[in-house]
Amino acid sequence: MDYREAGVDIEAGRSFVGKIRSLVESTHRSEVLGKLGGFSGFFQLPLGYTEPVLVSGCDGVGTKLKVAQALGRHDTVGIDLVAMCVNDILTSGAEPLFFLDYLATGKLNSQQLTEVVTGIARGCQISGCALLGGETAEMPGFYGLGEYDIAGFCVGIVERSRLLAGSQVQVGDVAIALASSGVHSNGFSLVRKIIADAGVDWGDRPEFLQGQTLGETLLTPTRIYVKEILAAIRSGIDIRGMAHITGGGLPENLPRCLNENQSVEIDLGSWEIPGIFQWLAEVGKVREAAMFETFNMGIGFVAIVPPEQAKSTLSWMLSQNVLAYQIGKVVAGNGTVLGLPE
Repeated sequence: MDYREAGVDIEAGRSFVGKIRSLVESTHRSEVLGKLGGFSGFFQLPLGYTEPVLVSGCDGVGTKLKVAQALGRHDTVGIDLVAMCVNDILTSGAEPLFFLDYLATGKLNSQQLTEVVTGIARGCQISGCALLGGETAEMPGFYGLGEYDIAGFCVGIVERSRLLAGSQVQVGDVAIALASSGVHSNGFSLVRKIIADAGVDWGDRPEFLQGQTLGETLLTPTRIYVKEILAAIRSGIDIRGMAHITGGGLPENLPRCLNENQSVEIDLGSWEIPGIFQWLAEVGKVREAAMFETFNMGIGFVAIVPPEQAKSTLSWMLSQNVLAYQIGKVVAGNGTVLGLPE
């Protein structure tokens, strides 16, 4: 007996690494040292920092992977993976430097996982970080046929004097919301239950989707906000706090960027909630408060700026092709979001 008979194909693993080599190298920055295939990845810190602070984050894609696997489409979830990590560290003001991924599957399907890595590489290109390496694990008996899971880890850098940790936010500051590209990568356990209970098919085309299928709409990858936000900071916009709107929605994530004894008062009518959320609420009979506690509801990222910079921030985002809204303001409080459905 050998490893192949136990379900692990070492030669297929080697072949897979060879296929993805060009994808990985296409993301490399000048600071990357060495080649793919070693035991570690090497990255030289960029020059020009006085007190550099490294910022790290890790995440996965969750049960959105079940949708990708059901539809046999795997080229977008890698973008989600990168987005979930780089958008998180961006909230500290950090520029993403490099990314590592972990792919686990029951039986290595080279074409399937190459599509996944294609998405990861694309996400790294969008965010300007290098795909430095990763790990692929073939685990027969642990995952079913065609199933896989992915996780990622990224490291960024920021000057210590520019590190955002909530202390810069002041009462009276304004919350500028950046539109999401859809459901992003959170709440898919509820999405899948709604669709299963309603007897709806991923290939259905509700009229409000204007020709797209439900599956295509829900697999739209998480938007990456890195380049627009970093460029805004470099342009002189005084961003004092940021929040990535992920699981838990606005109620859970927005307070994470505030100072002590602060809340955010939201104007519910200040942005248009995309149709997919309205459809999910109607079909699943989900309470409005539960929708806001689960989904981003059309807002993927929030920047807190001084009131005198609200208009210039909105104009900047428009110039970067990012739809943005002024959705509220910082008020004295106890770390809650006011004005949302109860």
